Amino acid sequence: MQIIAKFIQQAKRAGLHHVIMVLLMVVTVIVSCFSAATAADLRLIDAAALKGNSAKWVILDARPKADWETGHIPGAIQFSWDNYTRTDAKGVKYSSFPPQELAVALAGLGIDEKTPVVVYGDADKSWGGEGYNIWLLSWLGHKGPIRLLNGGIQAWRNQNLPLAKGPEKPAAKKARYQVDLKPPYIVSTEEVQKGKGSFVLVDVRSTFEWIKGRIPGAIHIPWEDFYTGKDHHPLPPAELKKLLAKHGVDTSKPVVYYCLGGVRSAYAWTAHQLAGLPEARNYKGSWAAWEKRAGQ
Repeated sequence: MQIIAKFIQQAKRAGLHHVIMVLLMVVTVIVSCFSAATAADLRLIDAAALKGNSAKWVILDARPKADWETGHIPGAIQFSWDNYTRTDAKGVKYSSFPPQELAVALAGLGIDEKTPVVVYGDADKSWGGEGYNIWLLSWLGHKGPIRLLNGGIQAWRNQNLPLAKGPEKPAAKKARYQVDLKPPYIVSTEEVQKGKGSFVLVDVRSTFEWIKGRIPGAIHIPWEDFYTGKDHHPLPPAELKKLLAKHGVDTSKPVVYYCLGGVRSAYAWTAHQLAGLPEARNYKGSWAAWEKRAGQ
């Protein structure tokens, strides 16, 4: 940027105002593209750090409602993917609500686009729904910090931290969520069909699902391989790089993750982002959309 500023000053002295205008337009496009492709403020947070500063965060529990009712982090709001997806007009199951509907739902929970959010789950019963929540917020263009509780509810319990049961009080503040969609985080069925060779497809479903049918050219890595340990921590960067390299995933190309409905693949996407790897996308429609498309 310093080089660009120096060039502009020299161009002004030379009277090359038209050159300055063109350069500014180019810089604007570059900055805008970089901003669109840059992930949200996404990091891990440990259980002890969350316990010591929980008032700063809105905490989302990505597990099914029954698990949330059994015991959740005090103040945590139940936000499971199955409450915010439905079969769409094309008959594709597990489609997320349209962005504006999601914005209304988040605002109803007292969340705006700048709210600091911690998400947790168990990387199990909700198919990695915590990753889906993080991907969803990132796709909507969330501007506040987003944290994944490292080790999820397991880590919280293993440190003997308090749990709450029953309903939480509704949000006291009124909010309005401003959507700023990030297209680089998502891919459509049409793009998957047309983009052969321009990105790497990774199928994170079970081996049984993979054998039954898959998108041609996809590489199979079950989503459970994206976490490790008894607390289900997302794979550290070095381990994730080894995993992808072992399966022949070329990370110099965009990596597109898919599963059945975009939930498990969103967990893999989240692990990818946390590892600081190059561009990744979540095929939101995933196999459910691909089958519909292939059958037409």
